[in-house]
Amino acid sequence: MTTSWDSLGWLAAVPEHDVEEDGTLTVVTGSETDFWRETQYGFIKDDGHALLAPTGREFTASVILRGHFEELYDHAGLMLRSSETEWLKFGVEFVRARQWSAVMTHGKSDWSVQPAPDAPEYEFRMIRRGDAVILHARVAGEPRWVLQRVAEFDPGADARVGIMACSPKRAGFRVAFREFRLGDADRRPLHDLVAD
Repeated sequence: MTTSWDSLGWLAAVPEHDVEEDGTLTVVTGSETDFWRETQYGFIKDDGHALLAPTGREFTASVILRGHFEELYDHAGLMLRSSETEWLKFGVEFVRARQWSAVMTHGKSDWSVQPAPDAPEYEFRMIRRGDAVILHARVAGEPRWVLQRVAEFDPGADARVGIMACSPKRAGFRVAFREFRLGDADRRPLHDLVAD
């Protein structure tokens, strides 16, 4: 079941945004927004746009998005956040081309990327269960998920989950989110999760 945007709240930086009649949320980013902590670059940025909902310690969250990924580091997707030093963001990012991108932060940030296909829309799924967060991505409409990462996350930590969008090199990155879903954790074995 699709979750209403009204049940989520903006983390801090509220972007220009609009909800269309069909429920699609369109976000336009502010200038040089990002979430990052120290690694490689030496700076801390915590001014990205994130619309988050409180959640239980185990869940499945997913969203479909489309965006104008044109400038270096434009990115959008899902975010899980316990605090400013403990969080995970996951989605598609423009680094010369579109990439699947995940940043895991435990005090400092750890970034992984791999090539993503060009497509009109992408779908992302995050499953939190036990001490793990399991990340899947696919082109929207495809039948099978592609496992992107299994990351550690404190099983006792309260957190919020939702959508995020950032544009570290500019303002005005436009991205549209639809069908945000938040429900029970998928209990199937890891190797079975590639199917719906």
